[in-house]
Amino acid sequence: MTQSTLPESESTLIKVIKLLRWDKPTGRFILMIPALWAVFLATHAMPPIPLVGVIVVGTFATSAAGCVINDLWDRDIDPEVERTRDRPLASRALTIQTGIVIAIIALACAGIIALYLNPLSFWLSVAAVPVIICYPLAKRFFPVPQLVLSIAWGFAVLISWSAAVAELDTATWILWGATIVWTLGFDTVYAMSDREDDRRLGVNSSALFFGEYATNAVGIFFFLTAVLLGLLGIKMELHIGFWITLGIAIVLWFIQYGKLRQEDILKPYAQIFRQNVWIGFILLAGMITGFIF
Repeated sequence: MTQSTLPESESTLIKVIKLLRWDKPTGRFILMIPALWAVFLATHAMPPIPLVGVIVVGTFATSAAGCVINDLWDRDIDPEVERTRDRPLASRALTIQTGIVIAIIALACAGIIALYLNPLSFWLSVAAVPVIICYPLAKRFFPVPQLVLSIAWGFAVLISWSAAVAELDTATWILWGATIVWTLGFDTVYAMSDREDDRRLGVNSSALFFGEYATNAVGIFFFLTAVLLGLLGIKMELHIGFWITLGIAIVLWFIQYGKLRQEDILKPYAQIFRQNVWIGFILLAGMITGFIF
């Protein structure tokens, strides 16, 4: 087993922050983005500020719980992977018991926040919990575990949209579909960096499932995201502000696809993952301005 490189003197608080991944906000923001898309679209860019606050805090609590649950399931796999071997549970910097307590606290915080929501949103939040818990297990028996993660991401759309207007409509499901395929795209890229470790450990991923066609699969996922967002723009009669940002997103996705197709270079997997956070926020700006001009 690879030895941990975590500093011996690191405080327990820092270890807990790392367990919650609050030291790496990219993954927290990329879950928050579909939730914000939904609440701003559902309310025609005029959501109640307290609701936006609830959604932001709720996504941070939920993603934190998901990270801890993931690390609990993978505590014996993560030490064997270069990218994950220094996670607090993998390195044994924190005990399993501590991880379980923190996961329960994070889920309880998310549950308390969900009480602010209407009944439909609350029960959608409850329905999301098994998906969050089962995602780390999916990589052990399901050939495309990133699809399970994408469904978990999709709940952010359903919960936030219904929290804003107490119902789901056609536009909601178009946005849900766009979120599913977008997540499949950027998380397949993320999985590409772990292909050799995953293959050695017998762990499934979409990057392994699609094999030599993984890059083309990512391109198709991003293309479908653009198509569904375009349909959403038509359905909701969004104005030029949205279409400009969708055009920017399409160009950036095409550039990312081109980088993945290049041979004999170090692939910028982490960079592409981070860039999708900015793409998500660019699209959010377009969804807001799309109701104005």
